[in-house]
Amino acid sequence: MSTPASPLTHFDAQGQAHMVDVGAKAATHRVAVAIGRIEMLPATLALIESGTAKKGDVLGVARVAGIMAAKRTSELIPLCHPLALTRVAVEFEVLPARNSVQCTATVETVGPTGVEMEALTTVQVALLTIYDMCKAVDRGMSMHGVRVIEKRGGKSLDFRSPPHCV
Repeated sequence: MSTPASPLTHFDAQGQAHMVDVGAKAATHRVAVAIGRIEMLPATLALIESGTAKKGDVLGVARVAGIMAAKRTSELIPLCHPLALTRVAVEFEVLPARNSVQCTATVETVGPTGVEMEALTTVQVALLTIYDMCKAVDRGMSMHGVRVIEKRGGKSLDFRSPPHCV
């Protein structure tokens, strides 16, 4: 009796982890957008907004860290394919009412597999960088709501998350 194929693509019929074979898939333009936010004390948010943090331009450094992370996702996530990214954009929005900074990452490629993991990695590392740069004044910061909100391209249907606060 044969074992049914797993609906999880990173496991073979025997349940062993493997890298998905994307060799026969068409190269198409693929886009993923992910978001997340980091909450902090009002004074920490004011420090970020003023640009007077001791370590420098917090959001500028976090933006570069996020871009670097996107390019290294396959080194961090064991079964991710290394991809030639064509675009990585990192945007921040200060949300004073929530004492937080929201990060939005848009990642694009032309290839046989999507860039959702790269977008998620971008957001996580950008938020971690904000934490690292501000931890001397606020160790209680917390990250929330990291998720893919949009995916386009490829064989599967496009995805757009229903709108709601992160």
